[in-house]
Amino acid sequence: MRRRGFLGALGACGTLGTLGGLSGTTLVAGCSPGSPPPIPRGRVLGNDVDLGHRLRAGDLPPPGETRKIPVLIVGGGIGGLAAGWKLAKAGVDDFLLLEMEEETGGNSRGLATAAGACPFAAHYLPLPGIEAVAVRELLAELGVLQGDPRAPRPTYDERYLCAMPQERLYRNGLWQEGLWPHIGTNANDHAQYARFQELMAAYRDRRAFSVPMALSRRSPELLALDRVSMRDWLLAQKLDSAPLHWYVDYACRDDYGTASADTSAWAGIHYFACRSGEAANAEHDTVLTAPDGNAWLVRGLVRGITARIQSGAIAYRVEQTKRAVLVDVFLPAEERSVRFAAEQLIWAAPLFLVPRVFVGEAKLAAAAQRYSHAPWLVANLVVSSLPSAGAGAPRAWDNVLYDSPGLGYVVSSHQQMRLADAGAVLTYYRALSGMSPAAGREALLSRTRETWLDEVFADLGRAHAELRSLTVAADIVRLGHAMARPTVGFIWGGAREPFAADSPRLRFAHADVSGFSIFEEAQYRGVLAAERTLRRLGVRFTSSLV
Repeated sequence: MRRRGFLGALGACGTLGTLGGLSGTTLVAGCSPGSPPPIPRGRVLGNDVDLGHRLRAGDLPPPGETRKIPVLIVGGGIGGLAAGWKLAKAGVDDFLLLEMEEETGGNSRGLATAAGACPFAAHYLPLPGIEAVAVRELLAELGVLQGDPRAPRPTYDERYLCAMPQERLYRNGLWQEGLWPHIGTNANDHAQYARFQELMAAYRDRRAFSVPMALSRRSPELLALDRVSMRDWLLAQKLDSAPLHWYVDYACRDDYGTASADTSAWAGIHYFACRSGEAANAEHDTVLTAPDGNAWLVRGLVRGITARIQSGAIAYRVEQTKRAVLVDVFLPAEERSVRFAAEQLIWAAPLFLVPRVFVGEAKLAAAAQRYSHAPWLVANLVVSSLPSAGAGAPRAWDNVLYDSPGLGYVVSSHQQMRLADAGAVLTYYRALSGMSPAAGREALLSRTRETWLDEVFADLGRAHAELRSLTVAADIVRLGHAMARPTVGFIWGGAREPFAADSPRLRFAHADVSGFSIFEEAQYRGVLAAERTLRRLGVRFTSSLV
């Protein structure tokens, strides 16, 4: 976009830096020199709160018609899309996928801004190991994985391999390469880092943990890890280094939205010990990404099933009968409801909805009520030019601040390897793990966009004092139930089992079934549900899971 078009689209007050070749500082009319920059314009995004309240209140019209359908999928996140993707690959096209939002993809959607695309939330995919068969199959279909998808070290399209430098950490006024703290640490810290890494390597060598998690080993010793917190497990290993604890806590908040003191040690160790992906043309810890995060994966799943997707459709009542599963669906755009009589139902929406929606399913409702979900805030800051790289390591794709309530930010333009500085989007993440999930959801709703942005600028301002003046637009995304929390005792405590099981007409396909939310788990659950459905329908297929 040209500079004139960019500024016209934003019309905001602030420093314009070198955008489009304009150097120096330019003030838009209405801003007096020396005055603090106003909060930039932008949007509040996330699920429709009013519609959610209406669903809880039951203020919806009864169905005016009934439609019969062989397979109904409820939920258009990664799990639902993966189920539709697998059904279509097996030659089944007589199914319908319902999505509440106007766009599919869930947390993996992308956003359009005046400075280009950026993530809605999920923003990367680690190199998949050989156990993640379905992930590799999809990547090969998209041409990102080149050659044999079952090769131990396949080649990947360079455009999707995260450009270097990939990560850096800010502490004590300096940036360092990588996220293991080195600034302000001592010999004891580094000895404990080495000991921790040895323990994780031992688990990896035993192949104790896997992605998908259902393939992990289940010895009594490993299952017992679920009954202690990750923080307490570290202390039991005599690992008390403060920088080590910070890093492990950061990892738990990053993947699970949950502090290490609340995260199951099984889940915490899984984070570090489950990855086995390698590439012929990249280091093993390289990730796959794009300017709009994981939206390219969503597009890959959607492209063969677009005609089978109905958006703006809210399932508000589910009842199993002897002949069908009855699903009542509200269509807000038409202010009417439809009943679907499905031979097979794949429920790919979050499990916290089950007690509100399913009729006569006391066991499922009780299991769902044992879940807790992490609230998240995402802020997309459109900047006229990137802030100063700062002292120390150069600017990276993922930029993290030590001892921050947030999880840092990623740079949308990093993959484009621009020679000239220009507008970009900084996507900032914060799991509200410092409060209870209920309090976090209340904070998301009660605090204004301006209040949240003040907190974001205060946090990132420690490393980038000029960031607020560079920001010309800012969207916040409120995710009240962003992901299931793998708290102590939850993963192997029995709550997941009813949802992981197969049944004659109903199966579940959300990442919640795994107990935590990453792309590979959501896709696995969707493909597994689809393959179980295909067997019920008597359709022959080649499995994407073995």
